[in-house]
Amino acid sequence: MKVTPQSIPDVLLVEPSRFGDARGFFSEVWKRSALAAQGLDVRFVQDNHSLSRGVGVLRGLHFQRAPYAQGKLVRVLRGRIFDIAVDLREGSPTYLQTVAAELSAENWQQLWIPRGFAHGFLTLEPETEVFYKVDAEYHREADGGIAWDDPALGIDWPLPPGGPILSDKDRAAPRLAEVAPIFPRGTL
Repeated sequence: MKVTPQSIPDVLLVEPSRFGDARGFFSEVWKRSALAAQGLDVRFVQDNHSLSRGVGVLRGLHFQRAPYAQGKLVRVLRGRIFDIAVDLREGSPTYLQTVAAELSAENWQQLWIPRGFAHGFLTLEPETEVFYKVDAEYHREADGGIAWDDPALGIDWPLPPGGPILSDKDRAAPRLAEVAPIFPRGTL
């Protein structure tokens, strides 16, 4: 497995090896010892799987407040997404900066998003399935989100004509200024 720090070094692109022949392929998509040797030593406690039927489904930007903040390892099983991580750790040298990656079933890449970040993605193909492992269980009372189009973040989403397809929750998400600071110093 290859692990590459992104423009925010805590966000990592993980590229599992894939071995193929005429029958298909085999891949170890998560191997704790191999990734721990490269500095990513995480104990996952929950797996999540979503299906987005259309192109332009936008999910996010989501997070869980401390003490239930989640780190996520995101991968695409079918289709393709524009994946985004936003640093919400007050006092971080990369506070409010973003990392974007295109993840697909074809490129076989995964994105590690540590605790203290908001996460969101936009589907680029129909029938896209996203699978992600998290290192803390979901807690409804800690669930939060910020507006996907908040100008304070300046995310350049590759939106389809007509704009994104949003849930009611994501459509009503507040701007960052209405909820900040989300992860004050010392909460993670």
